Amino acid sequence: MQAVRQDPTLGASETFNSFLRKAQQETQQIPTEEVVLEVLLSNGQMVKVTILTSDQTEDVLEAVASKLDLPDDLVGYFSLFLVRETKDGAFSFVRKLQEFELPYVSVTSLHNPEFRIILRKSYWDSSYDDDVMEHRVGLNLLYAQTVSDIEHGWILVNKEQHRQLKSLQEKVSKKEFIRLAQTLKYYGYLKFDPCVTDFPEKGCHVVVSAGNNELNFQVRLPNEQIKEGSFKVTRMRCWRVTSSVPMSNGPSGSSPGKSEVKLELAFEYLMSKDRLQWVTITSPQAIMLSICLQSMVDELMVKKSGGSIRKMFRRRANGALRRSDSQQAVKSPPLLDSPDASREPMAKLSSKLTSVSLRGISHSSSANDVGANDFHGNYAFEGIGDEDL
Repeated sequence: MQAVRQDPTLGASETFNSFLRKAQQETQQIPTEEVVLEVLLSNGQMVKVTILTSDQTEDVLEAVASKLDLPDDLVGYFSLFLVRETKDGAFSFVRKLQEFELPYVSVTSLHNPEFRIILRKSYWDSSYDDDVMEHRVGLNLLYAQTVSDIEHGWILVNKEQHRQLKSLQEKVSKKEFIRLAQTLKYYGYLKFDPCVTDFPEKGCHVVVSAGNNELNFQVRLPNEQIKEGSFKVTRMRCWRVTSSVPMSNGPSGSSPGKSEVKLELAFEYLMSKDRLQWVTITSPQAIMLSICLQSMVDELMVKKSGGSIRKMFRRRANGALRRSDSQQAVKSPPLLDSPDASREPMAKLSSKLTSVSLRGISHSSSANDVGANDFHGNYAFEGIGDEDL
């Protein structure tokens, strides 16, 4: 099934996607009926849309856009994400909902109120912000997301920048607020939960952020030193996601069902002109990391071909887009709280992983013996010249 899905022609085929949609309903035994689905915005606001249980991601996204009065040509700049709310009010990304998914089935089959569907921008290049800010609703959604990312510490802000941002908020200068935020570290990045990597050595704790066509690592070394470095997506030859269930060494009567499935993302990286090395991240969010890499590559390829991500949604064979009868305004988020003093030392401690420290590191054994069909090949992979090193 994975191999079929990765073939571009088969993966995009309506027959195959129809099979996947029906399989979800049959597996969960959910009949087709009208339901109300709650979709979260970045500011905590809830949007309730009336959909069918059999509606796929694009249908639900259209319904949310219609409810918010977001123009058709801006819908493609946003996506629906499955997230898990944490105790501090932040959230952890599970995955971006795929085209063939039925969002209602995906969220209800988890039987846990911590899982929610959230609307966020779906692109990486901040130059696309200009398109979104042309329209009032697009601007409000982008502003709410930026405020939320600063509040959660995903965008790094010092005291002076924080003072300037708050001043712009008080003047309700949303565009200027976003313009200032665009200059800050980690703007437009998705931050992942702390996990484990084998780089620069096995068992290192790391916080990974995805954005700006790279995976950024903040690694805590065994000597407690924190180093930071980035892996450019254009230097990843390929990547793969693997899952494994650890073998139980306990007595034969112990329950196998309690074993946690371990997910890993491994990518092969061009460290220097003639040296590729595997880097592995062990994280429950490995699938989301893979989705981020794929969407970065897709966006790069669209830009290379001179295309645009501004696209009208394809019209359904059975008629035009559904527009909602009742619109809902995007509420303005509250003013920023004072900056969290505990966050600044992390940035100050960080020292760059130099090209010297990247060398002479042992090859990751976990990704050596893999068949070619298990890989996501990277069409944006670029060989690098000496001047780049």
